[in-house]
Amino acid sequence: MYTVGEMLREWRHRRRLSQLDLAIAADVSARHVSLVETGRSRPSTEMILRLADQLDIPLRDRNRLLLAAGFAPRYTQRPLEDDALASAREAIGRVLRAHEPYPALVVDRGWNILMTNRAVDQFFAGVDPELLEPPVNLVRLGLHPQGLAPLVVNLADVRAVFRARVRRQLAVVADPELTRLYEEVLAPAGQDEEGSLALEADVVIPMTLRVDGRELNLFSTITTFGTPMDITLDEVAIESYYPADEASAAYFADRER
Repeated sequence: MYTVGEMLREWRHRRRLSQLDLAIAADVSARHVSLVETGRSRPSTEMILRLADQLDIPLRDRNRLLLAAGFAPRYTQRPLEDDALASAREAIGRVLRAHEPYPALVVDRGWNILMTNRAVDQFFAGVDPELLEPPVNLVRLGLHPQGLAPLVVNLADVRAVFRARVRRQLAVVADPELTRLYEEVLAPAGQDEEGSLALEADVVIPMTLRVDGRELNLFSTITTFGTPMDITLDEVAIESYYPADEASAAYFADRER
């Protein structure tokens, strides 16, 4: 079992910071950072959280740091349906509804879909019902032959985008669930697939879907909570899709009429 000092040192290495860099950012001495990492000084709760804040450590892992140091966890984790998260859930719902007629959905850190707006329903219509049994994973659904893959014209590019995003997540924090997802769905089959993001794009790489005999070009944005104190809220993200050209925008406008 790792000590709190060893865990903090690992996070510092992940962030590519020296002890001096972290010390300056946290307004402590480099010697104190060294003493904490080597176990010669027992950090207080406040010191652990100060260092964790500068290292941008997720709330779930801040709890692990506190437990390793012998303190009680600071952050709770409730289901999104919990009454305590009602105001946050309603805020998410407003964002989803306001984004219609364009599709938007909410995912957790493992890419499991938690909520969607009505515009998403049409894209799920032809999906194998087994893939829509909870928890529905967006990455599996998007790349599965019985899922959304038959609709995706530029499937190699979409797979490469998913791969890059999951790799960035894993570079930030080791996560067994994400690692399994990556190995199951996203691990490159060969050298050619590593370089599949070859699409020319002026601004962003769109996802191109063939729906109702038309090709729709969409790009996405990500919305997260700014200052969460609950692990669930810390890990959720709203994926909002926008038309990348006038023809795609017209398709959604026609469906709204």
